[in-house]
Amino acid sequence: MKAIVFHGERELTIESFEDPTAEAGEVVIQVKASGMCGSDLHAFRGPKKADAVIAGHEPAGVVVAAGPNVAAEWIGRAVMVHHYIGCGHCDQCRLGWAQMCRNGATAMGATAPGSHAEYVTMPVRTILPMPDGLTHLTAAAISCGTGTAWGALRRLNLHGRDTIAIFGQGPVGLAATQLASALGARVIALDISPSRLERAREFGAWQTINPSAVDSVADAVRDVTNGRGVSKSLETSGASAAAKAALDSLDLWGFVSWVGIGSTIHFDLTDYLYKQVTAVPSWTLSVQAMEDCANVVRERGVDVDALFTHRWRLDDGHEAYALAEQQCAGKGVYIP
Repeated sequence: MKAIVFHGERELTIESFEDPTAEAGEVVIQVKASGMCGSDLHAFRGPKKADAVIAGHEPAGVVVAAGPNVAAEWIGRAVMVHHYIGCGHCDQCRLGWAQMCRNGATAMGATAPGSHAEYVTMPVRTILPMPDGLTHLTAAAISCGTGTAWGALRRLNLHGRDTIAIFGQGPVGLAATQLASALGARVIALDISPSRLERAREFGAWQTINPSAVDSVADAVRDVTNGRGVSKSLETSGASAAAKAALDSLDLWGFVSWVGIGSTIHFDLTDYLYKQVTAVPSWTLSVQAMEDCANVVRERGVDVDALFTHRWRLDDGHEAYALAEQQCAGKGVYIP
């Protein structure tokens, strides 16, 4: 089979491997879509690695082979994939949080072979039947990017009565805008890119703000919320200024969540203690939350496919990541 391998320092190769086989408790999945995630860039740009693995961690596909102890009914079934592999036995794994396995977890595309390939092997406990009506592109997005947005909105306990400020309108932030709007919330979308703000409006944003065009982001948020601020905020860009502004834009009793990687925040606790602020980071989502997200997307007719602006073949690996590194386009996907 053909696959993309990251070696670090912006080097990738397109290589041939033997088709994988399934051991006990495993299935082989023919990859129908493998989304490109912003976190891929950490490995792509990172230091050289002698033990590089196949890249990618947003797969969806069809089961084509099953190992011992796996029901034959899986063969031929379209599936979603939770891209972390834990021990399967600890309390976190049993709750569907394999990435928090107490005995150590591996992650597709980082410490286990990834999905930028024609086939991938995964434990059967990591897969879910793809609901009728979902496309492979949508299922791939839910496995990480859109799923990360959903996990954060659930941690925020978002309701239709909320107004939420979403900082960053890259693929995760735009997915959050799309999902929050589908849940009935009013979304204030923030980004320094006018084109991304335009997409946010297309995806249901109630208001948009360009942080580079205002003196104070928090004041700009209050200007459109009758001076109060928002009940919820979500930071997806990883920018430190945005992470702090997400706190400062909250109303009394507000909730903030951060999913963007790389930011640093310094603050005086007193500024937020007397506002009764609740602050929670959020990291991807559980297997059960993946299923919930897929069902909401299907039931509410959320067009997750619209997030994808670029579709690539595996042979386009270099061109695809050269564009992704500019972080100015929408979401990309490999269709092997």
